[in-house]
Amino acid sequence: MAEIQLGVIEARFADMIWEQEPVTSSELVKLAAEVFTWKRTTTHTVLKRLCDKGLFENNNGTVTSLISRPQFYSMQSRQFVKDTFDGSLPAFIAAFTKNSSLTPEEAAEIRKIIDRAEEG
Repeated sequence: MAEIQLGVIEARFADMIWEQEPVTSSELVKLAAEVFTWKRTTTHTVLKRLCDKGLFENNNGTVTSLISRPQFYSMQSRQFVKDTFDGSLPAFIAAFTKNSSLTPEEAAEIRKIIDRAEEG
């Protein structure tokens, strides 16, 4: 799947949609007016951009996701590791933990994640 780039506001709006879905575009207009102080046209413009990027679909005024929030952020994380650490997860973890230690709970959770990933 192609890399999807979102600006900060687009990401916040996408999070709002994921939290509310399925949601009508009319409800999104109301929510965006409250949260971002957007006009109706701005909401529809940003929604169209997110639909064009393949994140959501607007089917007869009902907005649903084509990519879930966990799928999207997983893709973003993988792309970050690829771009920043030449795809090396160990290099990312080494950089992440360089100036701070993991709590025993964090280390245990990471071990569980690794075990699940090894099992397939």
